[in-house]
Amino acid sequence: MATTTKQTTANESGPAVSASSEDALRANFYGLLARVLARPMDEDSLELMRGLAGHDDASPLGEAIATFGKLCQRTPRVKAEEEFTQLFYGVGAGGEISPYASLYLTGLVYDKPLADLRGDMARIGIAPAEDNSEPEDHIASLCEMMHGLLTGALGEQGNGREEARVFFDRHLAPWAGKMFADLERAEAASLYMPVGTIGRLFMEIEREAYEMAA
Repeated sequence: MATTTKQTTANESGPAVSASSEDALRANFYGLLARVLARPMDEDSLELMRGLAGHDDASPLGEAIATFGKLCQRTPRVKAEEEFTQLFYGVGAGGEISPYASLYLTGLVYDKPLADLRGDMARIGIAPAEDNSEPEDHIASLCEMMHGLLTGALGEQGNGREEARVFFDRHLAPWAGKMFADLERAEAASLYMPVGTIGRLFMEIEREAYEMAA
C-alpha cells in the first residue's frame, strides 16, 4: 500500500553511510511502523511481530511493544486483515483513520502537504517506486523514508541525520502524533490499538529530541 522509495543520488554508486547506534534504533522504530501500516500484515510480518511479545522494557513504549506482540500471537492473519481494512479502507465513506498527510491536514487528497513532500523528495533524491499508485504522503511511506535517511540508504552521503530532522519537522511533526492518537482510540482498533500507542509515544520522543538538539 505504501510507496516504496528508491535512491536516486550518490548512494547508488557508493556504500550507505553507517548509522550510529542511536540512529539505528530510531530507524528500527520507523521500520516497524512502516511495515505494519503499509498494508495488511501477511504471515511473515505477523510472525515477526509475535516475537515482540517478549520485549522486556517497563517504559510505556516498551509495554506497548510487548502488548502488540502478544496480540499478534493470538490474532490470525484473516482477523488482522479485516481490522486493517476496517480502519484504513472502510466501505463507502472510507475507514476510521486517514493515513495521508494531505487528507489529514487539509481534508483533501493531493493537496499542498503532498506537493511540499514531493519537492523535498526531489531535492533529497528520493523517487517513488514505479509500481505503486498510492500518494507518497502515506504514513508508512513517510516512516520508510525516515528509516532510509537515518540508516544512510537515502539522501546524500553523510547528511542523513540533518535531512531526517528537517524531514520530520516538515512532514511528520504537524500531524503524525495526532493520527497515531486517533488510531489508538479508534473504535475498530484492537490489534492496531498498541500500534497507535507506539506511534504516538515515539513521535513524542522524536519531537522532544529534535527540540532539545535545536
